[in-house]
Amino acid sequence: MLDGKTIGFIGGGNMAEAIIKGLLAGGLPAASILVAEPVPSRRDFLSGQYGVELHDENLDIVRRADITILAIKPQVAAGVLTELEPAISSDTLIISIMAGISTDFIEKTLTDGVRVVRVMPNTPALIQAAATAICPGRKATQQDLEISREIFSLVGTVATIPEKQMDAVTGLSGSGPAYVFTFIEALADAGVKNGLPRDIAAQLAVQTVVGAARMAAETGEHPALLREKVTSPGGTTIAALHTLENGRFRGLIMDAVDSACRRSKELSEK
Repeated sequence: MLDGKTIGFIGGGNMAEAIIKGLLAGGLPAASILVAEPVPSRRDFLSGQYGVELHDENLDIVRRADITILAIKPQVAAGVLTELEPAISSDTLIISIMAGISTDFIEKTLTDGVRVVRVMPNTPALIQAAATAICPGRKATQQDLEISREIFSLVGTVATIPEKQMDAVTGLSGSGPAYVFTFIEALADAGVKNGLPRDIAAQLAVQTVVGAARMAAETGEHPALLREKVTSPGGTTIAALHTLENGRFRGLIMDAVDSACRRSKELSEK
């Protein structure tokens, strides 16, 4: 479905780079990818690393792209969208990966009738292991959704949701890698505290999380059932779990997701 399409990126940061890597790995030619990036050193890097076409002006990209991916920070959304408006027609599919920016906001700022799909990937897109959610705007067609799914399936898994659930996705999977990285760091520190060398503790912590996640993904079993299989009566694991429960471990994770959801809603109101 992407054959013959030109894909333009407004912004050339880490997430844009991850999507570009996925597109190239999926067989899309570098000549069909255009990127607008204001930082000269970043333009040089992306051009040299991936062979895609770089520009410093956003309008140069939008005028030529069949699909425009907005990969910019939400704080600059209003200004960038206003700049792009004269060059965008209803023939252009707009895909936004901006956290907290609704399809309604984008539609009202751009040309009447513009087709918008909102997407929330996460940083494991950098290794083609993202968890991504997508939702359509008012004018987006089924084909627009299928195109969006095709693009983001090249960097991980994709779920389609109603837009009212997008703030929850932002709090859970959008910010979620940071929670996991913090857990890995703490787990490794605990190993060091109990006598392990730092490199061994880090290796074991990372592989423990990778292995546990693979078990959950590949067996399809509920995490509680998998936890039970590790937890022997009167053993070490139940003692550790008791400590986690006393510290509100699960409650704190839920509070963290709540905080990220609230922040996503605040961004949408600015």
